Amino acid sequence: MRRRLRAALVGRLGPGLITGAADDDPSGVASYSQAGAQFGLNMLWTVAFTYPLMVAIQLISARIGRVTGAGLAANLARVFPRPVVAALVALLFVANTVNIGADVAAMGAAAELVVGRGATAFTIGFALLSLLLQLFVPYHAYVRVLKWLTLALFAYVGVVFTVRIDWAEVVARTFVPHLVLDGAALTVIVAVFGTTISPYLFFWQSSEEVEDLRLSHERDLRHAGPAEARAELTRIRWDTYVGMAFSNLVAFFIMLTTAVTLHQGGLTEIQTTAEAATALRPIAGDLAFLLFSLGVIGVGLLAVPVLAGSAAYAVAEAFGWETGLERWPWQARGFYAVIVVAMVLALAVVFSPLDPIRALFWSAVVNGVISVPIMGAMMIVVTRRDEMGAYVAPLGQRVFGWAATAVMALAVLGMAFASLA
Repeated sequence: MRRRLRAALVGRLGPGLITGAADDDPSGVASYSQAGAQFGLNMLWTVAFTYPLMVAIQLISARIGRVTGAGLAANLARVFPRPVVAALVALLFVANTVNIGADVAAMGAAAELVVGRGATAFTIGFALLSLLLQLFVPYHAYVRVLKWLTLALFAYVGVVFTVRIDWAEVVARTFVPHLVLDGAALTVIVAVFGTTISPYLFFWQSSEEVEDLRLSHERDLRHAGPAEARAELTRIRWDTYVGMAFSNLVAFFIMLTTAVTLHQGGLTEIQTTAEAATALRPIAGDLAFLLFSLGVIGVGLLAVPVLAGSAAYAVAEAFGWETGLERWPWQARGFYAVIVVAMVLALAVVFSPLDPIRALFWSAVVNGVISVPIMGAMMIVVTRRDEMGAYVAPLGQRVFGWAATAVMALAVLGMAFASLA
């Protein structure tokens, strides 16, 4: 019986697993690489610290979608004034668009490192491939592609085994870091927190729970029986625990790799993911360079549709439009129009005078800032019985959810005060 249950749960891994994997996008790679290169092992604590907070906030976003049968933006629109929701969605759209542009540029640069030329062509090609997949491949088939792309994250685990590591020192610095909380350190902490607990992940996981409801023709939990509700909430917990553990484990390895290679080699400033990969070659060898470069491409292909899709869900739900990656473009015109606009604007960012690669790091900082009001709004929704019925968030999720919101707010305020000092 237990074996059958475990097999069933593994088979139903989806929104949580994909959300966790998408968290380690090229923006995340840049942020974690910068943290490891600049501060060595002394930023590893951030990954361990954020895991329970990330789990709580993603469980809450998934619960909102499964219980109500509507995405996060739709629920926010029922509780808060429309101008407030529109402002939050607009911030999400801007941050996601910049992030997409930086991600596809990073993928193009990584591909050029591997083959020797063609960064511009690869950048446009990756953007078009992602757009076409979102437009013309139904969700039930597309999600299988996304699941396979999560394997690209193991490239970063493989890099660690190409270098020598003092594991006793790693454990010590993970739990007892030597760190001065000045402006530089606080900015990196906000970037790590912002790329780990990112607003687009909240909207994506909530909306994908709704997609799964539609695909399986199931009822939302407010209209389901107690046994069915318990089974679904168990599945959500399993999916989210595994997905977020996967995300944070990979983040830990990225930070560890750059700490024991680039930081120890004296390179403490990483401008691009391509620069990080190039710097690894003389220090850790060709294999580490290749794995790092291919990892950027793989996770970019996974993350870009999540970024574009989460923005589309948020905008469409806020305005009451039809949504769904399972629908064809002509069945949800507004939803798919947001995806197209986001991808076009992202390419415009890439080819503008702005530096889209450097924007990888700062988009994570922006995510850290805008996540605070969105997380606060989520916590209000998930505790309202008129929205959640009998399935308001339990005490543990409320405690860790508000803790995650408070930690993010304190980090942002600390960075602001340190910058003004």
